[in-house]
Amino acid sequence: MASTATSQPDYSALVKTIQSGKPAPVYLLYGEEGYFIDCLVKEFENLIPEADRDFNLYNIYGPESSSQEIIEACRRYPIMSDRQVVIVREAQAVNANEINKLAPYAGRPTDTTVLVITMRGTRETKGKDLVAAVKKNGVLFESKKLNDRESASYITQMIKAKQLHIEAKGLSMLRDYVGNDLSRIHNEVDKLTVALPAGATITPEVIEKNIGISKDYNNFELIDALVERDVAKSLNIISFFAADPKNNPTTVTVSALFNFFANLMIFQFNPDKSADSQKRALGLKSDWQLKKYVAAARNYNASMTIEIISALREMDTKSKGIGSRMGQYDLLRDLIFRILSVRGTLTSHV
Repeated sequence: MASTATSQPDYSALVKTIQSGKPAPVYLLYGEEGYFIDCLVKEFENLIPEADRDFNLYNIYGPESSSQEIIEACRRYPIMSDRQVVIVREAQAVNANEINKLAPYAGRPTDTTVLVITMRGTRETKGKDLVAAVKKNGVLFESKKLNDRESASYITQMIKAKQLHIEAKGLSMLRDYVGNDLSRIHNEVDKLTVALPAGATITPEVIEKNIGISKDYNNFELIDALVERDVAKSLNIISFFAADPKNNPTTVTVSALFNFFANLMIFQFNPDKSADSQKRALGLKSDWQLKKYVAAARNYNASMTIEIISALREMDTKSKGIGSRMGQYDLLRDLIFRILSVRGTLTSHV
């Protein structure tokens, strides 16, 4: 079986390699984003036809199996096939010493076996000896969480791949609702794909109807209200959130507000005020997206923005029960009052 040793490949390239039928003999998949790991495991399972899986596909639960049992499974010959797949799941729960006992096998893997070891939810791998052997003879892949900017881009690419379009407000609503949870992103986009014909545009109304996010009461609208310093609208939205806490967690709202005002500070302190420069600095695609920051800069100077970011950090601390016993939505109302009444005691240089 042909194989090529590599390290930290791109996810899409890794999928193509597996689907080509020429996988490496050993894979170590780890990282905080479980979605990519789950998808890759399915690709490895698909290397074995369903009719042969009882004989040539081994799913081993790491915490309940010894390294010797795993090695013995890997050393077996496939039955009436040129390949078998051994998947070791949840290896993050196995201690490093036991994991390292797989290193000798990874150093001299069997040509007819594809060994896949998964360590979900971990930033680092366990077992330095195993990692070194995998780097030499197989593939080490880290499945990273998307940040806020990456999640928006990921959603856009997914929707484009489904032959759909999405309005900027709809994208913001969807991103705020699902965050950077890839499983939720795929589930919600799939709902929209089923509901809409190819070539259709995803609007806030479509999202409200098919996913259940209010087009009038969401973090996108809250930020718009704060940009315009619209007190009544801001407080109405917070009241709506408080009445439906399950679908409007304060952590998501505070994160959305922090990202916006952090970007506003970048906008304000960027020495090159041209639209193209500002879009590059903020990772924006269109002038339409930039208009919100232009409007916000008219109502909040740089000193105000700094104070708002400080208030957001304080809110985050208090929400964890440090220095306050107020409820989450009372804290959020207090935060909104502070944003709307901020004075900016520092001297702005913008």
